Amino acid sequence: MKRILVAACFALGLPAIPYALAQGYPAKTIRLITPYPPGGGIDASARIIGQALTEQLGHTVIVDNRAGATGRIGTELAAKSPADGYTLLLGSSAPNAIIPAASPTVAYDAVRDFAPISLVGKTSYVLVVHPSLPVHTIKELIALAKANPGKLTFASSGVLGASHLAGELLSRTANISLVHVAYKGTGLAAVSVLTGETVMSFAGGAEARTLVAAKRLRALGTTGSKRTASGLPTMSETLPGYEVTQWYGVLAPAATPPDILDRLHREIVRAIANPKVAQQFMNLDIEPTASQPKEFAALIRGDMEKWAKLIKAAKIPVD
Repeated sequence: MKRILVAACFALGLPAIPYALAQGYPAKTIRLITPYPPGGGIDASARIIGQALTEQLGHTVIVDNRAGATGRIGTELAAKSPADGYTLLLGSSAPNAIIPAASPTVAYDAVRDFAPISLVGKTSYVLVVHPSLPVHTIKELIALAKANPGKLTFASSGVLGASHLAGELLSRTANISLVHVAYKGTGLAAVSVLTGETVMSFAGGAEARTLVAAKRLRALGTTGSKRTASGLPTMSETLPGYEVTQWYGVLAPAATPPDILDRLHREIVRAIANPKVAQQFMNLDIEPTASQPKEFAALIRGDMEKWAKLIKAAKIPVD
């Protein structure tokens, strides 16, 4: 039957090979590239959705951490991988929207080189400080920064990462001067605050909750649009208009056959709707979120426009 269908496609001038590939998909292990090191929300999201897809598809989805250059190395690798559905990318704001919008030398095109499949989650950051810093609110932090221009340091997951721009947006919105220190991931950034290398960072919700509960860090506010379940205030309550949201989603190389993309989209939506999977995300303070491919693509384009304006206005070096 497959031979008959393939022959018919040739007779009609239709792309038979992608169709044939889609019919037997998946037939082997799928690689989910995660362009950051183990630990942190991006890696955790990849492992949650990877395990769910493994169970649903009947073939293993392995997480391949390819860290470096704020996600650029792994993202470029995914862009240049075979478009056969066996290499996917767990994308996020920095490598898939911020950096491509800002850097003229990035080695991939965020729009042309990828086919967005679905979001898997959204999250906000928590601004945490070392307990020795004499501040307990965003207002007090701003006052301290104004009294000590260029002396307070903030750690991020890397240059042009979402946590970096969260700090730059704070500097610009509050009219203060903070010193940026880049690390490879939000986990290492939080560690730098613990050890006193820096005095503050924008940490993932789960990381912040654990460290704050242990009184190793102090939380001042969330970058999200609403207070956390514990009542932590939003930064916008002090700085109107301030908001930074990080998103995670699955993408494939642009030329991946449509039937394979459709199958993956259905399976991701199914996974996110699974209460067990949703709870795993929520345990990490990540809101489980599925989307249509067009919605995901629009989000990427919107983020590119938003952050490009901030980078230009703040004169942030991009290369």
